[in-house]
Amino acid sequence: MRLDVVTIFPEYLEPLNVSLVGKASARGVLDVHIHDLREWTYDRHSTVDDTPYGGGPGMVMKTEPWGEALDAVLADGYEAGAREPVLVVPTPSGRPFTQDLAVELSARPWLIFTPARYEGIDRRVMDEYATRMPVYEVSIGDYVLAGGEAAVLVITEAVARLLPGVLGNAESHQDDSFAPGPMANLLEGPVYTKPPVWRDRSIPPVLTSGHHGKIARWRRDEAFRRTAENRPDLIERCDPSAFDKKDRETLSILGWAPEPDGRFWRRPPAVEE
Repeated sequence: MRLDVVTIFPEYLEPLNVSLVGKASARGVLDVHIHDLREWTYDRHSTVDDTPYGGGPGMVMKTEPWGEALDAVLADGYEAGAREPVLVVPTPSGRPFTQDLAVELSARPWLIFTPARYEGIDRRVMDEYATRMPVYEVSIGDYVLAGGEAAVLVITEAVARLLPGVLGNAESHQDDSFAPGPMANLLEGPVYTKPPVWRDRSIPPVLTSGHHGKIARWRRDEAFRRTAENRPDLIERCDPSAFDKKDRETLSILGWAPEPDGRFWRRPPAVEE
């Protein structure tokens, strides 16, 4: 996968050189290129923003430097043999970034990121490049950052770890929270390691039982418990056909009841007379 980032703060992307992403880049699994947007400005102040049409506070990033920068990145990528680029625009106005979207992006051979500052990028830039490639406007959460570089790091880590050869154990992400399959719309439960007793706290006995079926069931029950406590909205969205009989029993114990269509809703707590 080729990965390009155009930014006014190249130093912000230094974390891409460390940990799993850095190792993947060193091994050639990722081909990372960081570009300084100000290299495509021509005034002595290297101006990348201007006042917004229609008035209002803040500044808007200009079309000219972004257009020239993206044209140059595309030309270089095509010359290097990259293909089928996708433009990823981090913005709180975008679609939510989910594990499903991370899986989708991990299948793409070339991602180009445009982390913005100020009030964002002139809309005409996205409209222009949407005629040349898919444009993904992506939000990592319901909040606003000072800039999109942190979102680039989040998205890159989530995507890169799904690429073949990045994780030491290729199956380790299959039981992650939100992973496609049995863990879809569920949060991963608690995990434990040695020693078996720490400060008078013991690990759950089932984990040392050697009974793989019971351990798998315990982990799934704990996933339901954590999801019900921290993200009940996920259970409400779950496909009921994904639940087996034991899943339904666990949900009932946790205070959930099935709707006529099979989906679950949280029962209100009993009120004493």
